[in-house]
Amino acid sequence: MDFGLSEEQTLFRDSVARFLGTEFPFDKRQGAVAGGGGVPDDHWRAYAELGWLAAPFAEEHGGLDGGAVEVALVMEQMGRALCASPYLATVIAGIAVARAGSDAQKADVLPKIADGTLCCAIAHDEARARHDRARVETTAGAAGGGYVLSGTKCGVPFAETAGLLLVSARTSGKAEERDGVSLFMIPRDAPGVTLSAYATQDGGRAGDVSLHDAAVDAASLLGAEGGAFEVIDLAYDWSAAMACAETVGAMWEIHAQTLEYLKTREQFGQKLSAFQALQHRLVDMYMRCELAQSVAMDAVASLERDDVTERRLAVSAAKIQVGRLGRLVGQEGIQLHGGVGMTNDLPIGHYFKRLTMSGLSHGDIDWHLNRYAEIGAHELHNRPPAG
Repeated sequence: MDFGLSEEQTLFRDSVARFLGTEFPFDKRQGAVAGGGGVPDDHWRAYAELGWLAAPFAEEHGGLDGGAVEVALVMEQMGRALCASPYLATVIAGIAVARAGSDAQKADVLPKIADGTLCCAIAHDEARARHDRARVETTAGAAGGGYVLSGTKCGVPFAETAGLLLVSARTSGKAEERDGVSLFMIPRDAPGVTLSAYATQDGGRAGDVSLHDAAVDAASLLGAEGGAFEVIDLAYDWSAAMACAETVGAMWEIHAQTLEYLKTREQFGQKLSAFQALQHRLVDMYMRCELAQSVAMDAVASLERDDVTERRLAVSAAKIQVGRLGRLVGQEGIQLHGGVGMTNDLPIGHYFKRLTMSGLSHGDIDWHLNRYAEIGAHELHNRPPAG
């Protein structure tokens, strides 16, 4: 498979790298984290002006007619810069609207995302779900021509920044069934919606969203009633694949910073980079970065294909492999930095925190292993007999 970038994609990637390298060095990143996380307002406006937010959407909705690759290029560079922002949460919510929304909903929401005037987030995870995307206990009952929602969503990324939440709720069926799950577009400050925001271990922000008889009108329903599972599953596969792309960027930066450290640090009168054993370990790190990038790009490419089974297999394979490789590269980076790698003064430890959080989000390694095995067993069972 050819993972080569077009000239336009290469220029786009390089512009993202230049902006983050200039405007978001490590000291500014630490200042943003200390100030409550997120991204400065002027940076968010720049995201819109540079086309990052518009990249995956249709031109008729203010987009650039790009796709998954363009979003992945942004995420990889954000991984290199250790940039925590509402970018991915907003874009993924926009993808859900683009796939499931009516023409009126698309025309209302997507241009606002593209021009940077609206941040969004999908509020789906619940305390007892354990990565099960079908398990939804939040309820939405019909009332007065609309719906009334009650329940709690956990770990909604950058929920306090979002002006619009895409909330999943069960309109029929049992808690673990795929059928009966619906999506609703609800303003974060709507009556009956409360938010508890907090910092995450990797310098980001998240929040728990509680709905207490939150009333919405019928126009807030996104897609068909009870038929939201497929778009939620797609959105979470997008999130998982983009998390892999971000992890790859962080892995490459860990390798680069570790190499630079070994070139400057001396022991026994020689640079550490002169020791053959350490050179071998750096080569191992490099090969792991290359392998992670290959499987991550395969997952990103699968998002644009019509074959749902192929997409799920590719995304789960990437999440498993990139999660394992990222942990190994992060551990090597810290060990090769020695004791100073354990401090907060150098970026290495912060990168490792981000890799750890990324590995646990959108389904951890164990969950994706189980999904991969279940899909493979199902495909094998339903394969037509040979001959």
